[in-house]
Formats: sequence, structure tokens, C-alpha cells
Amino acid sequence: MAAADIAGVDEIYKVGGAQAVAALAYGTESVPKVSKIFGPGNRFVTVAKQLVNSSECAIDMPAGPSELAVIADSATNAEYAAADLLSQCEHGADSQVGLFCSDRAKAMEIIAEAERQLETLPRKEIAAKSFGNSFAVVVESTRKAVELTNI
Repeated sequence: MAAADIAGVDEIYKVGGAQAVAALAYGTESVPKVSKIFGPGNRFVTVAKQLVNSSECAIDMPAGPSELAVIADSATNAEYAAADLLSQCEHGADSQVGLFCSDRAKAMEIIAEAERQLETLPRKEIAAKSFGNSFAVVVESTRKAVELTNI
């Protein structure tokens, strides 16, 4: 919201999904037509953005499934790392996240915390599928974690 204010934005619509892409591209009684659509979404949003991009308005880019890698060590805040992992899992069942941690006990703590937080999410079913497709790797060092994520 602060960035929108700085940029001089004077209207904001809290909408989402493929139906929001259509509303923004074509306009409705309550949502005006826009010139460009930005933002992430699931596979349905991606297809909707591609469809309207061909003739109606510009888009930022077609996005694929969300992916995220978290690199952690013994000093990592497990609550924050778990929240970061789950933030991408909510985007779609085909999203995937990976945890690379140089401390086995901390990796287990982060996984347990993510499972705890998962229970409180509004999109729990989707996030749970994505989290189930995700992985954690215990590595010998943070440097090794960086090497693996770069690969």
C-alpha cells in the first residue's frame, strides 16, 4: 500500500483468480478496464492472462508453478522459514518448495513448524498438496546449499 501511495495509485481493487483477469482486461460495472495486468497466480490465472494478452491488454509474463528455495542454518528462525515455504505452497497444488539446511535438528524444527502453520491456512488443502510434493535436504554447509540451489 505504501508503494502504491508513493506511485500515485488512487484506486485499488482486491480481486483474484481468472475471473479477476477477465474483469481487468474487459472491464465491468465496478472494475474499469486496465492497460496491463501484473501479478502471480495459479495455472488458470496464467491461461487467462495469456488469453487476454493476445488482444485485450498487456501482461507482465506467463508464470509457471511457484517455486522457492530456503537456505537455513542453526541460527534460522524456524517460524519465519516455515512461513516463507508455505507462502508459495498456497499458490497451487503444483507449486514446490525446497529447504536446504546445514543443521539436521533445525531442518526438522522448520518442517514441524511448517506443518503446524499449515493447519491455520485458509487454502490449507492446496498448500498441503504442494507441501507434500516439496523437499528438504540436509547439507554439509551453507556454501553447499548455495551451490545446490544454483544447480
